[in-house]
Amino acid sequence: MSTPSPLVGVAAALASQPPTRTVFSQFSLTGKVALVTGGGRGIGLEVAAGFAEAGATAYCLDLSKQPDDDFVTAQKFVAQMPPLANNVKNGRIEYISGDVTDQKQMWKVAEDIVAKEGRLDICFANAGILAGADCLEYSAEDFTKILNVNVNGVLYTAQAAGRQMEKLGIQGSIILTASMSGSISNQNQKWVAYTTSKSAVIQMARSMACELGPKGIRVNSLSPGYIYTKMTKAFLDSHTDLMEEWCSQNPLGRLGRPDELRGVCLWLASDASTFCTGSDIIVDGGHRAW
Repeated sequence: MSTPSPLVGVAAALASQPPTRTVFSQFSLTGKVALVTGGGRGIGLEVAAGFAEAGATAYCLDLSKQPDDDFVTAQKFVAQMPPLANNVKNGRIEYISGDVTDQKQMWKVAEDIVAKEGRLDICFANAGILAGADCLEYSAEDFTKILNVNVNGVLYTAQAAGRQMEKLGIQGSIILTASMSGSISNQNQKWVAYTTSKSAVIQMARSMACELGPKGIRVNSLSPGYIYTKMTKAFLDSHTDLMEEWCSQNPLGRLGRPDELRGVCLWLASDASTFCTGSDIIVDGGHRAW
């Protein structure tokens, strides 16, 4: 299926169209609506704020009934952004409480967003948890908990958004947060449940991309390396020897920042990546290059 698109770049030149700048507009999310899970903090909040800066309305879902101070501060910051252009409504972030492991609740969340906004163009299924244990002693309860959030919760979120995109005929973008841990084993870490869950997410993106491609809905996964968030900080504070070790495991010699994922997520969410689906985008500081 091929969708006609405006002529840009060399094609526009060869058609003798007046020169205009189109490369930046390809990344615009003006008027689009996004659902971001794990959006109350960390990577989710950072990416949601990036979406809003590009013009989208981003609904940030997290477990807490009320947003924390970081979210409120970020929301005010986004609201004070200079206008994108005359008569163009700025993007914004909104907080909603929800549980990604409740399939019907997630479907209802997406339905409610569409009822309010009239559309749903972008889904960033980002909520996830991490815990470790010896692989021979990992309890069934703990293993299942990781998979329930990191795999089932991602599926339910993607389903919720995809159902609305299909219903409305929107050629949307669904981004699933995987990890470099989905295709490697983290050195010296006992994370068998986490690595298993992230590997499943990479394959989930491929499978959903193949099913939803004919409907014009794109599905990709994002595989970050070690990113320094509040959650990572809490882990490193109790394992002080790991900071230097983790930094030494990639060519850049440092951990990534959450804002260093904004660009790739904006690309995946926007019309700049309309021929990209079923891919796993690795942003790991070169960790897997060694």
